[in-house]
Amino acid sequence: MIEMKVAGIAVDAQTRSPIVLLRDATDRRQLPIFIGQDQAKSIMMVLENQAPQRPLTHDLLINILEAWDMTLERVVIHTLEDNTYHASLTLKNGEIQQEIDSRPSDAIALALRTRSPIWVLEEVVAEASIPVDRDADEAERQAFRDFLSNLRPEDFTGRKPNRNGD
Repeated sequence: MIEMKVAGIAVDAQTRSPIVLLRDATDRRQLPIFIGQDQAKSIMMVLENQAPQRPLTHDLLINILEAWDMTLERVVIHTLEDNTYHASLTLKNGEIQQEIDSRPSDAIALALRTRSPIWVLEEVVAEASIPVDRDADEAERQAFRDFLSNLRPEDFTGRKPNRNGD
């Protein structure tokens, strides 16, 4: 799994739908997830350090979790199926841990409020992420090609060839 952070909210140019952008720790991959207007507002409030006058739905859920001594351990975005992401919340109360199905947008809004980590399965990142730093990606590919071009069979066996090449 890859831990990701919320890089911000964008708006799709064609549909005008909000998109939450998750970015990996190296700032090399970004995962765009289309979300609803309400979830975008809820996420933006946390990103902009704004407090609502009255608890919004995500705030209410956090208040309930706290009242029951439960913590949000992590959020995991685990599946991309038919252009729809699926996530789960890992809740903990003492030694009891429970996985709860969630929309990624709600899970992200809760994770931001509780400062819980957001994890994405590597398969999902590989399938749906977009590169952020193409130059760094190309430099890494070139370094790997250079590494491969300099490999010799003895690099795998640990043996050094003798004078006869054996």
